[in-house]
Amino acid sequence: MRYFLTLSYLGTRYGGWQVQPNAPTVQATLESALATILRQETGVTGCGRTDAGVHARNYIAHFDATAELPATFLAGLNSLLPEDMAVWSCRQVHDDAHARFDAFERSYEYHISLRKDPFTRETAWFYPQNSRLDMGKMQEVADLLPGYGAFFPFCKTDSGVDHYECALRHAHWEHRPDEHKLIFYITANRFLRGMVRLIVGAAIQAGSGKVLVSDIREALDRQQALNRSLSVPPQGLCLTSVKYPY
Repeated sequence: MRYFLTLSYLGTRYGGWQVQPNAPTVQATLESALATILRQETGVTGCGRTDAGVHARNYIAHFDATAELPATFLAGLNSLLPEDMAVWSCRQVHDDAHARFDAFERSYEYHISLRKDPFTRETAWFYPQNSRLDMGKMQEVADLLPGYGAFFPFCKTDSGVDHYECALRHAHWEHRPDEHKLIFYITANRFLRGMVRLIVGAAIQAGSGKVLVSDIREALDRQQALNRSLSVPPQGLCLTSVKYPY
């Protein structure tokens, strides 16, 4: 029987989702807990590969079990997981359901702190020069994105992808002055490696006058790298939603 898990994790101390030989990862931690509670090695497939230090509020993963899960499964699993990880729900799905390939929409947020705040240092990026940012220019960058179908300028080099196409549905900035925060929202069917952090970096570069919006438009038109690219730090990025047709 196949099950979908919905979980959240603070990615600060992990080397990302995917199992790695020399760093703790979310996948390895979850598989270890499942192996203990199910008393057998249990592989887990995630909805995507979040990078080191990136967080997830609603992450979906699937696993297979040979028997029905006990009523205490969820409580038992959470008791085995560390404090920076929690499983919110577990539901049985059809046998060929796939957490990664069946997802048709993913949403991320990137949080920028406008003041130094020790309570958000793990979940937002403090940008000291924020008073110089032109929000209008940053939104112009966001408004460009849904008009394109490929995003080579916003993919890390040596990513090994077959293509750079993404159906980007939504992108916008929000200023929350009462919270001393800027938030970037973006939704697409898929994301390239490092894509959101590079897009936020481009918006910062445009907002601070280091690049022109027209430069970013030209890079997208020609599908070539930006002359001055910036990948912002991982702690501000969070996967917030993954949608399925069932």
